[in-house]
Amino acid sequence: MTRFDIIDGFTYQQIPGEGDVPIHVASAGEGPAVVLLHGFPQTHVMWRHVARDLAADHTVIVPDLRGYGRSGAPSGEDPTTYSKRAMAQDVIRVADALGAPRFGLIGHDRGALVAVRAGLDHPEAVDYLGILDVLPTLDTWEVLHGVDAKVAWHLYLMAQPKGLPEKMIAAVAPEFFASFLDAWDPRGTTFSPQLREHYIAASVASVEAIVADYRATASIDLEMDRADRAAGARLAMPVGVISQDWGAHLGFDAAALWQAWASDVTYRPTTAGHFMAEERPEEVVALIRELSARRLASAR
Repeated sequence: MTRFDIIDGFTYQQIPGEGDVPIHVASAGEGPAVVLLHGFPQTHVMWRHVARDLAADHTVIVPDLRGYGRSGAPSGEDPTTYSKRAMAQDVIRVADALGAPRFGLIGHDRGALVAVRAGLDHPEAVDYLGILDVLPTLDTWEVLHGVDAKVAWHLYLMAQPKGLPEKMIAAVAPEFFASFLDAWDPRGTTFSPQLREHYIAASVASVEAIVADYRATASIDLEMDRADRAAGARLAMPVGVISQDWGAHLGFDAAALWQAWASDVTYRPTTAGHFMAEERPEEVVALIRELSARRLASAR
C-alpha cells in the first residue's frame, strides 16, 4: 500500500530541536549536506521528488517544521516559540545531530523564512541558501498595499491576537487549508487526491501551531528583521531565488529586494506555480546543484 506521508527510501527519526521540541526528520544519501524546509500548508513530503534526486550524491535532510506534520507542536503562548529564530535553531540542532555542522539550506514559503533567519543567525553553518517563492519577512509586509494586499489575506487573519483566528479557522479547517492548495495550483494537476488529503489532514491537526507561526511573522520575526536591517546585517553566503513574478502584480522589484540582503544573489522568475518543487522539481534541483557546485568551487 502506497503511503503519502513519507519519502520512499529515506530513514525517519525524531531529533530534539530548540527547547527539546521533537523534530520529525527524514534523511538519506551521502555527500555534501543539504537541508530542505517545507512551506504552508504542507509537510516535508513536498520535497519527495527533489530529495530523491539529490540523495544520489548529497546527504539530504528533510524535517517537518515545528508545529507541522509529525514534529512537536509546543504551545505558542510565548511569542518566541514559533519565531523563525527558534525554528532556525531546530535546523541547526537536527543537522548537527546527523553529522552535518555545515550544510546548504533550501526553503519554500514558510521554510524559506526560516532559512533566511538561519542564514543571518548562523552564517558559519549555512553554505548557501535556496529560496522558493517568498520575500524576507520585512519586505513582505512592506510591499503589501491597498486592495492588492488581498492576495495575502491569510497573513492578516493569522496576525490577530490569539483566540479568534484559531476558532475561525478550526470551524472550517479542511476548507480553509484546501483553498490554498487549490488557489495556488491553478492547473489542478500537482497533487494526487491522496497527497492533497495528506496535506489537509496534517494542517487541520495543527491549526494552533500554524497560526502561532504566522502570528510570529507579524510580530517578533518582523522585529528581528528590522533590527538586522538597521544594523546592516546581510547574508554572507550565495543565495539563489526562484519565484513567481509577484512583483509585476504588486509593483516591486524582487531581485532588488533580495540584493539589499545579500551581495551574491541569483534571481530567477518562473512560470511554474507556487508549489514549484512538486510541479517543476527539475528546475529546483538545477538551482540547488548550481549553488552546491559554487560552494565546492569556492572551497578549493
